[in-house]
Amino acid sequence: QVQLVESGGGSVQAGGSLRLSCAASGLSYSRYCIAWFRQAPGKEREGIATFVIGESTYYADSVKGRFTVSQGNAKNTLYLQMDSLKPEDTSIYYCAARRRVVGDGSRSCGFSGYNYWGQGTQVTVSS
Repeated sequence: QVQLVESGGGSVQAGGSLRLSCAASGLSYSRYCIAWFRQAPGKEREGIATFVIGESTYYADSVKGRFTVSQGNAKNTLYLQMDSLKPEDTSIYYCAARRRVVGDGSRSCGFSGYNYWGQGTQVTVSS
């Protein structure tokens, strides 16, 4: 059974940094698209990054250059390093997974069809 658990959220001032973790079990990264999403109060969920092992991570324009996805040494954990945080980054952050299909890469994985989700972790950025 696939399980995803996020951690690392918190409160930070604008310009600061946070690192979120997504601990995965029950899946092999080589067979899954992994994505980070966020959802702010009253707003639609936004996909911000997609990860496929062995490929460059795809980032949405809203976070490109500020956020970085990396794989932990334990190999079952993905990190979302968030730098230069802005108040508009305040959201609940989720990691999600879906099985890759033929041809899926980090960009083509996209942000739809994810059927495994973590519980989310709150990030609050104050001005």
